[in-house]
Amino acid sequence: MNYKNILKADENNYKTFLPIGLVLIFISLTDVFLNSFLKINITSSLPENFSFFSPLILGLIGLQLIRIEYSGIKSIDLLNKNINNNNFNALLTLLIIFCIFKAFPPALSWMILDANISGDTKDACTGTGACWTYIKVWLRRFMYGMYPNELHWRINSAFILVIGLGFAGYFFKDNLKKYLALYYVIIYPLIAFLVIYYLISGGSFGLTWVETGAWGGLSLTFIVSFFCLIFCFPLGMILALGRRSNLPTIRYISVGYIEFWRGVPLITVLFMSSVMFPMFLPQDFFMDKLVRVIIAITLFEGAYCAEVIRGGLQALPRGQYDAAKSLGMGYWKMHIFVILPQALKLVIPGICNTFLALVKDTPLIFVVGLSELAGMLALAKTNPKWLGFAMEGYVFAAIIFWIICYAMSKYSYNLEAKYKTER
Repeated sequence: MNYKNILKADENNYKTFLPIGLVLIFISLTDVFLNSFLKINITSSLPENFSFFSPLILGLIGLQLIRIEYSGIKSIDLLNKNINNNNFNALLTLLIIFCIFKAFPPALSWMILDANISGDTKDACTGTGACWTYIKVWLRRFMYGMYPNELHWRINSAFILVIGLGFAGYFFKDNLKKYLALYYVIIYPLIAFLVIYYLISGGSFGLTWVETGAWGGLSLTFIVSFFCLIFCFPLGMILALGRRSNLPTIRYISVGYIEFWRGVPLITVLFMSSVMFPMFLPQDFFMDKLVRVIIAITLFEGAYCAEVIRGGLQALPRGQYDAAKSLGMGYWKMHIFVILPQALKLVIPGICNTFLALVKDTPLIFVVGLSELAGMLALAKTNPKWLGFAMEGYVFAAIIFWIICYAMSKYSYNLEAKYKTER
């Protein structure tokens, strides 16, 4: 047997190689685990350099010994297929696991074991861990911004109503299902706008007026994201159809719009909407800054959404168009009932990716004076009574944004599974 085949597993020697490989992998992972969590080095008797690299070497040898095209053991075959199909992937797998082992103890210690959450002042944070007291004290501001504390029920009520109206489509009777698109595209956004405007802004029905400058925190993040998501999708769909139109005027207008907005940074668009746009309005005409920001982000994200949808339209074979035309369908009927449902199904991941980017772009509105979650964090960290706790705030914001984005991602995955036609 030559050197190349010494560690090469095959159907003849696999019963011998498998237990040896698993033992070596176990020793490798155990060594790093004990060293990270308990400061115990089981290879301390070896030379220093070899002791440092021994877990990696043992792990690589172990993964090499268990690597085979087909073993008949489901878990081993799954492992070999996904993370152990070659030496490079085996190396990356071990390095990632080792990094997690090394990073987890200090992160756990800082976030939980040595953290402080009691008390209401900075003096309560005496440990070396995170000061979650800072988050507890500022939680209302992070959620509602500078909105008056005694009026927070209005924001909560508005959100409950909007969410409830969003789920109303699930209770439509069968004879009303055909109006779902009309409800979610036109009626629902209009009702949501009226609820948020009259209930959160106030000024009518005996409610105290609260200017949008006082809105902020996570609630403002949701409001901006909600309306931008609702409006940018139909805009992107229209632009995608326009870019593929046979009419030159419509096609060139769509192309020009898309290329213009994709070539301008979002922060510039926000400055233009906040500073420059009011200069072109009549003196007696007023448009709230929040409305201008929502319009700006919608116009910006609509261009990106259009290109994603256009990719789905181009992915459809020509036969789908010909089949629809052979049934006597016109342009709009063909696209509404045949083309768009198939195209949108193909680009669900891309649309979700665009929506995720939109949600994560909302902190940029801080530059025009609107303080959503990240903006309130920036204000809180400069408070003289709470200097030095910016890390806790940004970790909190990161967790919140991750939860939002992960929920959207899971919903996207469920939609893919629901509308998957391949069997």
